[in-house]
Amino acid sequence: MHIPRTDTVNIEIDSFESTLLEYESYNKGEFSPEDWLYVPPRYSEYRYILGTKGENPLICIGINPSTAVPGNLDNTLKSVERIAKHNGYDSFIMFNVYAERATKPSDMDKECNLHLHRENMKAFRYVLERSKSPSLWAAWGAIIEERDYLAGCVADMIDLGREYSVKWYTSGKISKAGHPHHPLYLKKDSLLDEFDVSTYVNTVLIKE
Repeated sequence: MHIPRTDTVNIEIDSFESTLLEYESYNKGEFSPEDWLYVPPRYSEYRYILGTKGENPLICIGINPSTAVPGNLDNTLKSVERIAKHNGYDSFIMFNVYAERATKPSDMDKECNLHLHRENMKAFRYVLERSKSPSLWAAWGAIIEERDYLAGCVADMIDLGREYSVKWYTSGKISKAGHPHHPLYLKKDSLLDEFDVSTYVNTVLIKE
């Protein structure tokens, strides 16, 4: 379990650029930078990126990180890894709508930390730039309803994704409310389906 010590506005948030440099100079031996993309390259109250390295990654978008680290994935990340492989991808990247670690989304910041969100978006751009044809798996589930600010964070990601001509996918049954399925209880042979994010954001996320 990871329960945040305090709201992220009360802790120092390192910029994505500084944590990326930290990762690029990593030599502690707790994981292999040749195999893993992990920023920051240490356990902290937030996580920008966690994934394996390859030429054709599946970029999975969840709500927020929990306890997973390289070599010790939680059950959600194990499912993501299996489904990515089954659908023909040679690697996976786990990204999140909001970067604060919390095993229970109900423990996340009550209000959006705009600084953390901006740095997370820089990390998102970095992830998109690493892929020739980014495939994004919308996998945040109904958990997105946990905080009002999460809808705006997703909308920002969708806008940025348009700059890179990304393709959006889902896997599993869409919820009654219209949200994409969470990866945890999906079968390992689950397939990806195309996902119309424009319709989703206009009819489900952003409500008048």
